[in-house]
Amino acid sequence: MELSCDRGILVQIPQPIHAPLIGNSQIMNSYPHNYNYIRKSAFIIFLIITFSFEINSLTQAQKIGNHDAVYDTTGILKPWTSWRDALDREMKWYAKCPVENGYLRFVYMTFMDGDHNLIERRPDSIPSTQNAVGIISYLKYYKFAGSRDKHFLDVAKSMGDYLLKEAITPNSGKYPSFTRSTGWAMKFPQPEDCGSQADHPYEIQPDKGGLAGYALTVLFEATKDQRYLDQAVQNGRDLVINMREGTSSRSPWPFRADWRTGEGRGDISANMGSILRLFDKLVEHGYPEFGEPRKKLWDWIKTVQIPNIKKDAKLWEQFFEDYDLLGNRNAWSPLNLARYILERKESLDPAWKEDAHDLIDFVVNRFTGFRSGVPICGEQDDDKNPWGGILSTYGAVLAMYTAETGSKEYRALAYQALNYCMYAIDNDGCPGHSSLTPRRGGWQEDSHTDVVHNFIDAMNAIPEWSKR
Repeated sequence: MELSCDRGILVQIPQPIHAPLIGNSQIMNSYPHNYNYIRKSAFIIFLIITFSFEINSLTQAQKIGNHDAVYDTTGILKPWTSWRDALDREMKWYAKCPVENGYLRFVYMTFMDGDHNLIERRPDSIPSTQNAVGIISYLKYYKFAGSRDKHFLDVAKSMGDYLLKEAITPNSGKYPSFTRSTGWAMKFPQPEDCGSQADHPYEIQPDKGGLAGYALTVLFEATKDQRYLDQAVQNGRDLVINMREGTSSRSPWPFRADWRTGEGRGDISANMGSILRLFDKLVEHGYPEFGEPRKKLWDWIKTVQIPNIKKDAKLWEQFFEDYDLLGNRNAWSPLNLARYILERKESLDPAWKEDAHDLIDFVVNRFTGFRSGVPICGEQDDDKNPWGGILSTYGAVLAMYTAETGSKEYRALAYQALNYCMYAIDNDGCPGHSSLTPRRGGWQEDSHTDVVHNFIDAMNAIPEWSKR
């Protein structure tokens, strides 16, 4: 048995029966620890997994997440059901979630169990990230499902309403009326000192305001409700006022800031791509005041942050709300910047192929490993477990790179990662926040809100995967 910190709970993970890549130290030590060989040829992955099956010819079934693993004759993990069916089950399970205080529980609970109840030992929450990616997920699923079921649109609106009404700072200080990065599940609205997880009581995270603001502009586009755009503009103006000069040792905003005084904590915030998205959207919607800050931000990302990924990658530290560990580089930020570059291509970055490849390659070389014989991706230096949000992000962005460039370099990695991620969804549609162990519920960002949109992106990129 190996020990893993299951998002705050120490659990035992059974050693895989068909996957000596985890349990056999002699085999593991024979591979390069940075898995650089993976990116050279997806065929090598097939050989490794096939080899693992051959030397472990046991017939006992292996469990991944909530299901018995299904492999093809070469040892490649197959879906336990079709992706469409699994997502359909998941969306139906969430549609049964009770409404309290005017919101579905998973809108304001970051930690929800398999019966739609709050996990009482974890009353803390991450309103901006959870609901921003949730808005994006529900809008994408609404469109993917044919734009017929208004329930999905209504859920996205409820998430936006929660951010506007319950999760903003007071209208004062250096970050007035700014969406909160952390808070508490049962507080309506969040108190002014609601900082939780690794935030101090009065702290916000500027990049999370960028992420929430971007999601609110997309929600405005879907609903034409001016309130959502107004809040996005407010977040953007707060960010512009507090923008500083980005250098080789600090980002244009700190990772955290006291909303009252603007005092920063953590010189580096890796997720500048979300603020770039927000500024681009606000310019597009007729706010030219964001044009110059947007240019300065992109110039720093392009000429300083992206090149740094081939050096010490120090400018890719800090993203997750529950961490304040210095030197902790993460996979989420480079992958999501690569996603934006792949979406915009030449209109954003003339060297889009090279830059997207460098960002992805950094993640493959630094954060990947194996679970149950499957190549996976972890979150950050301090936690390389394949939680649902990061693993589905990884799979989606690699699938998008495959589709946009025509290169098959990452195709097999993307497919295996997403198949592994799908095993977290139980038969009734209730997902866990990873496939490491059988589990129902957990972090809602990793279970649901930062997962669904990634599967939609992957299926849009490679449509044949939606039919399997």
